[in-house]
Amino acid sequence: MPQLAKNARALYDFTLLDKFEGGLVLTGAEVKAAKMGHVNLKGAFLDVKNSRKGGELIIHGMHIGPYAAAGVQLGYSPTQDRKVLVNRKEINKLRGKNEAERLTIVPVSVYTKGNLVKLEFALARGKHAYEKRDSIKAKDLDREIRQRMKED
Repeated sequence: MPQLAKNARALYDFTLLDKFEGGLVLTGAEVKAAKMGHVNLKGAFLDVKNSRKGGELIIHGMHIGPYAAAGVQLGYSPTQDRKVLVNRKEINKLRGKNEAERLTIVPVSVYTKGNLVKLEFALARGKHAYEKRDSIKAKDLDREIRQRMKED
């Protein structure tokens, strides 16, 4: 399961509550570009869009650069909205949590599973400034403890 991209900012800005996995709907050139690592999740978020069949999950703002070997791709937008394939029960759960508890759905990472490109995303609650400072302090303290144990 090689990881293609990680959203490190999500761990800093949000408290992740519940993680999910979904497949990404991509074109052939986008799959090749993603497997080469031309994926950026900075500023991306997911949204549940209502439709006749109950709803679908859309990722906004994920950047997949153009595949160089395909030549010039006319009309290609690297940050276009892409559909995420998840179960109907999961869509309903995400919609309910998103609306009722005012949670955000953020992408955590993009990776491959076999020949498929998968997206790991999470229901998240935004952190306050003091929570961010506390997490930085805890991380620094943990790093110091590991260094001192390594020296002994």
